Amino acid sequence: MREFIYYSRTAPTSGGYVKQDLMKSGRLDIAIHSVIAALFLSHKMRDDVKLHLVFAGAPDPTKHLELQPVVEGKTGVDKIYLNKSNVENIIKRMLYKHKPGEKNEVFPGYWIEKKGFLEVVKELYAKDRNIYILDDKGQDLREVNIEKNPIFILGDHIGLPSKEFKRLKQMCTPVSIGKKTYFASHTIAVVNNEIDRREERGEL
Repeated sequence: MREFIYYSRTAPTSGGYVKQDLMKSGRLDIAIHSVIAALFLSHKMRDDVKLHLVFAGAPDPTKHLELQPVVEGKTGVDKIYLNKSNVENIIKRMLYKHKPGEKNEVFPGYWIEKKGFLEVVKELYAKDRNIYILDDKGQDLREVNIEKNPIFILGDHIGLPSKEFKRLKQMCTPVSIGKKTYFASHTIAVVNNEIDRREERGEL
């Protein structure tokens, strides 16, 4: 199982703040593209990925959305139907279903809670997970020894907050996918491909 943590400083933290124009909804469009890159393959969904979305925009930051879609069972009972066109509605409904003081499972495999970015990372770090942070000054991903069940952290178009970034680098291994800057969703696709190839070679 691999995991991604995507942080957005501007993505909305209430369903009522999701507008028709997603670019004007705290760049929710970037988060949606990242969901697609993390969870979808051609004609199927991945069953080996968990995605954490951490939204720090208006009106009630910070919200932690955890997505590990159930892919087996009956749709509408054991799982929900998820495709590329309804990701926006799923996220919007999750934001509407937040319950103060608890981690709420809105759909099978979809949770939401009020939790800060650094807190999410610290909880995983405390479980001795192998965490990697995307950083243009990091080691080349293709040359780094990636341990089993890795976690990768990346930010939106603004980037990770500098204060947290310094603390994260003490807990995480900085890695880079190259000198050129990619979209967040493209970065996730590159990382997924690298991990897929290592698994195919029996290296993970």
